[in-house]
Amino acid sequence: MHLAVILLSTLVLGIVLGYIARMIFLLMQKNSLELSISERLLAAREQAQALIDEARVKADEIHERLVKKENLLDTRQVELDERANYLETGKEMLEQELVVAEALRNEHADALEVLADLTKPQARELLLEEAESQYREDLQVRSHKLDTQMRETLNDRAKNILTMAIQRLAVPTANELTTSTVTIANEEIKGKIIGKEGRNIRTFERFSGVELLVDESPGAIVVSCFDPVRRAIAVLALQVLVEDGRIQPARIEEEIESAKEKIHETIKEKGAAAVYECGIYNFDPRLVAVLGRLHFRTSYGQNVLQHSIEMAHIAEMIAAEVGADVYIAKAGALVHDIGKALDHEFEGTHIEIGVKVLRRFNSDERIITAMKSHHDDCPHESLEAVIVQTADMISGARPGARRDTAELYLKRLADLEGLASRFEGVEKAYALQAGREVRVFVHPENVSDIEAKNLARTIALHIETELRYPGQIKVTIIRETRIVDYAR
Repeated sequence: MHLAVILLSTLVLGIVLGYIARMIFLLMQKNSLELSISERLLAAREQAQALIDEARVKADEIHERLVKKENLLDTRQVELDERANYLETGKEMLEQELVVAEALRNEHADALEVLADLTKPQARELLLEEAESQYREDLQVRSHKLDTQMRETLNDRAKNILTMAIQRLAVPTANELTTSTVTIANEEIKGKIIGKEGRNIRTFERFSGVELLVDESPGAIVVSCFDPVRRAIAVLALQVLVEDGRIQPARIEEEIESAKEKIHETIKEKGAAAVYECGIYNFDPRLVAVLGRLHFRTSYGQNVLQHSIEMAHIAEMIAAEVGADVYIAKAGALVHDIGKALDHEFEGTHIEIGVKVLRRFNSDERIITAMKSHHDDCPHESLEAVIVQTADMISGARPGARRDTAELYLKRLADLEGLASRFEGVEKAYALQAGREVRVFVHPENVSDIEAKNLARTIALHIETELRYPGQIKVTIIRETRIVDYAR
């Protein structure tokens, strides 16, 4: 019992001693922490005071600099005010001097008028007349020289542009002529084409709209038709029938319908290829199809579609050189002869038909303006119109581009010389450069220089109205006076 009490007393005593020891430890730790916080607060206060002192020093320095700048600005403002006052005073003095000078000048001018007995306008007019009289000849010479230099410069520039365009497009040109003939292996084929009692040939002509001439030449059948597309369809169908050998009315109708589809597909392809090559992408598809019909049309042996494509490239180069609208120029050149695709179906010139076709398919009016003047049927209303006509002359007139028969060529030269020779005062006339120029020699005693100039214009007008010719014809009047004497 006593042992239990002792143990309990010991336990209680241990607990009490432990609690007392813990309290003592906590008090010691608290004192240490308070001491550390006091030291840190003291250090922070010292650092803050140092920062405040440093800021005060910098503020004093800044304030000192601002005071100095303010003083400097005040000094400069005083200087500027003094200078402005000086300038204002000088301006007033100058204005006074100008007033005095103007008064003196007027007095001097009045005195001169009194002495010369002339007013200012009269003196000015007299001076100008004297200068004009004295330098009239010099002015005329200089004016003539400048005019000549300008013409030479413009001519050289034009020649360079045209030469560049021709050289860049110097491709071989193949003359094409739609012969409208189909070669046959033997004469027996002609009998099959004619058929029993002419049944086959009548069927072919009725469905194709062409005329077959089987007796014109040996070894060939001639297809005659004004419409180049119908003629192409007939030629294609006839070639298939000749190769196959089975020629009968039902077969003829079938092959003609097949040929129509093929030719119409070819027309679309040729038109699309032409606008793609020329870089023109906003034409109506129906207009492109009409353009493709020119693939089957020739003019003086030159394929009209190839001629139009070539013109578009030439017009594009010229327009780029002279600063014109490149797109309008090449588009106008490409469609300039589109009326020829339909001139056998509608009345009017190919230009009138072309204008109607373009307007029907809502083409740009600027393109119509550019294409309608290429034969001088309409006045040139734009720079692009002149370019289209120039491109047409280049494409049609360059060597090898077109072909004429010898009879037509000689007849054209004879007509040209005959027309020029029929005027009064003309001694003789010669056609040169394949009919591109006619030189007319006149009697000097019957035709004066002024009359010679009028005669050149008159002959040119008659050529335009009476003759048909590609390109242009140059008329040159030669009036030469020869005085001969002999020393004996």
